[in-house]
Amino acid sequence: MKKLTVLFTLAASPALAASGPFFSLRNTDFVVLLAFLLFIAVLIYFKVPAMLGGLLDKRADGIRAELNEAKALREEAQTILASYERKQKEVQEQSERIIAHAREEAEIAAAQAKEDLSASITRRLQAAVDQIGSAEAAAIREVRDTAVTVAVAAAGDVVAKQMTADSGDSLIDDAIAQVEAKLH
Repeated sequence: MKKLTVLFTLAASPALAASGPFFSLRNTDFVVLLAFLLFIAVLIYFKVPAMLGGLLDKRADGIRAELNEAKALREEAQTILASYERKQKEVQEQSERIIAHAREEAEIAAAQAKEDLSASITRRLQAAVDQIGSAEAAAIREVRDTAVTVAVAAAGDVVAKQMTADSGDSLIDDAIAQVEAKLH
């Protein structure tokens, strides 16, 4: 590595660079100038600048096409975003309508439940009143039946005490006659 460094140092020494008149082949500056001009001439002969320009133009066209595609994609993305925002707005409005409809149905159901409860209470009260009336009528009948039974028993006791055998026979004969008359 050190040998290479020494070699390059000696080859590029400034003392050897420029010796003699400028337009001489011994002058390295003139030789370098001629080599550079020859290099430029070769580049022009092989149309390297035109090729470089064409490559640069091609690259510029590619970049332009990519930019146009990026713009188109951006516009498409904005369109899709606007579409999603519209859809989101529509969904939000629809959900608000659904909520409002659910509230209305809940209010209607609550009102119906109140009416049903009121009707049920009215029916139960009427049933209780009817049951009380029925129980009252049954109690009155039972009291009457008991009163009739007691009255019949009392009348039977009174009649049994006041009746004689002759009057009993005549009552039996009258009863048989009445039955015979009704049956024929």
